[in-house]
Amino acid sequence: MFPEYDVIVVGAGHAGCEAAVAAANMGSKVLLATMNMNTIAQMSCNPAMGGVAKGQIVREVDALGGYSGIVTDHTMIQFRMLNKSKGPAMWSPRAQSDRMLFARKWRNMLEANENVDFWQEMITGIVVKDGRAIGVQTGMGLEIKSKAVVLTNGTFLNGIIHIGEKQFGGGRAGEKAAKGITEQLVQLGFESGRMKTGTPPRVDGRTLDYSKMEEQPGDDHAGKFSYTDTPTLEKQSPCHIAYTNLDVHEKLKTGFDRSPMFNGRIQGIGPRYCPSIEDKINRFADKDRHQLFVEPEGWDTCEIYVNGFSSSLPEDVQYNAMRLIPGFENVKMFRPGYAIEYDYFPPTQLKISLETKLVSNLFFAGQINGTTGYEEAACQGMMAGINAHLKITEQDPFVLSRSEAYIGVLIDDLVNKGTDEPYRMFTSRAEYRILLRQDNADLRLSPLAENLGMKNMEARMNRVAEKISDGKKIEDYFRTVSITPDQVNGYLESLGSAKVNQKMKLHKILVRPHVYIDGLAEAMPEVRSFLNQFNQEKIEQAEIKMKYEGYIQKEQEMVEKMNRLEKIILKEDMQYTGLSSLSAEAVEKLTKIKPRTIGQASRISGVSPADISVLLIHVGR
Repeated sequence: MFPEYDVIVVGAGHAGCEAAVAAANMGSKVLLATMNMNTIAQMSCNPAMGGVAKGQIVREVDALGGYSGIVTDHTMIQFRMLNKSKGPAMWSPRAQSDRMLFARKWRNMLEANENVDFWQEMITGIVVKDGRAIGVQTGMGLEIKSKAVVLTNGTFLNGIIHIGEKQFGGGRAGEKAAKGITEQLVQLGFESGRMKTGTPPRVDGRTLDYSKMEEQPGDDHAGKFSYTDTPTLEKQSPCHIAYTNLDVHEKLKTGFDRSPMFNGRIQGIGPRYCPSIEDKINRFADKDRHQLFVEPEGWDTCEIYVNGFSSSLPEDVQYNAMRLIPGFENVKMFRPGYAIEYDYFPPTQLKISLETKLVSNLFFAGQINGTTGYEEAACQGMMAGINAHLKITEQDPFVLSRSEAYIGVLIDDLVNKGTDEPYRMFTSRAEYRILLRQDNADLRLSPLAENLGMKNMEARMNRVAEKISDGKKIEDYFRTVSITPDQVNGYLESLGSAKVNQKMKLHKILVRPHVYIDGLAEAMPEVRSFLNQFNQEKIEQAEIKMKYEGYIQKEQEMVEKMNRLEKIILKEDMQYTGLSSLSAEAVEKLTKIKPRTIGQASRISGVSPADISVLLIHVGR
């Protein structure tokens, strides 16, 4: 009935979809197995992509040939670049998406890929032979063979949904939990744990009074995620901001005695940076209000997502508390918020390629590794799909370093440090964030994807070459053209910046604080005339390189120092117990994690600089 596939991907959420297209576009024949074909790429929680550090990840996925950025550009209803008041290392794109269009576009793109097949059924186990994954077992007892398996089970592994005192099995509202895989993996020797996440109520937008809320419009000129030729958003839908108050908090407290979070029914650890509303008012008792984002679910629906009001309190408590929020007095609820508990597998059990250490050709990606968020899941899926293809074609794994991508930071953190709470990416987690900006992901990563043999990279690489060439032209212009005091002093005076008294190169003016290319172009028609031949993306890229040149250079020097350690390979079967000078903790951690390089070893919690010196001596350095 089935051919033998190269790669079987289990689960069709954000991780599963990216894993499937990555392996398929590398040349593998892929089967994407899901319990429900109608929920492929469903946005289970908020209808948005991107955000702080997450937007950088979506752009990196796109630069490597993934589809998340393309799908987002085709289906967004609002775009905002966050943190524009800060330096460009912090700028983060975020889009509000049409939930139904998003899933439909993803499915259309998957179905257009001739290397992707689909199967709708619960997968209950992995077929393992001689320590290697060779296929999957389905709920109907079918065995489907493959050379590699990628598990992207999301919140479905033994998922339990909690609403007040009610609890029932489920992977998300209206869908059953997945059984069998956890039990088999534990039998094989894997360590598992429990995590919790939650979602807020969905409400009827027709019953809200937006005049009592703050409108949050999109940017005047909507940006994009993809570096390809995707449509530009012309019309945008506003979001709104509302606030809780002390009356809301008091009403919520009346349900605390029935809260599964406070009475011990929920054992899993929830996301630190996205707590439930009851957790917020309990932990931050000094705050008399909390901000809520009132987000539309799409162009053609009145359904609203109440971001910031995640809850597992009884539905009557949620409803009565919401009616005390200004603008929500007459609210009708479509469905209550709930918490969901699910199994995950501590990611220290993975190699840096996301292949498991215990079973070869078996890869984990997404929430099964303890992460939270569509974007974190998507990038892991892409890397697992790429590495599954490389493994079965007997090629070296594709690994991104911490200095190459936020994706590299995320995977390095997971594999070396592990996580016992849902992991979320932030710009602060990246030590080289000046290099890892959202504007240059294509320059950093598209050449790597082309070298891998990723399909359809030719047009992308032409754009990269043009961006580099045009950026150099803009830089050369600013470094060679001189301006007179009368040309620029009016502009400098308006900024409170010191006037010049002699001819000066444009570049010297640009690197001053508060001076920007747009301002110079407005003050000097000749500059505007020159820049008119370039699009905003190229101008912005060149400006960042010139204004932050010193910082960029300093970070690159730090990277070069660190890379020396990354190039020193440690054997996978190295026996650390034989090195008497290592600390006992270092022996334990190194034996468990089996780092590939000295650099990776240096980032393992509990491995000291003295331990690294011992390793360097041992390998002859």
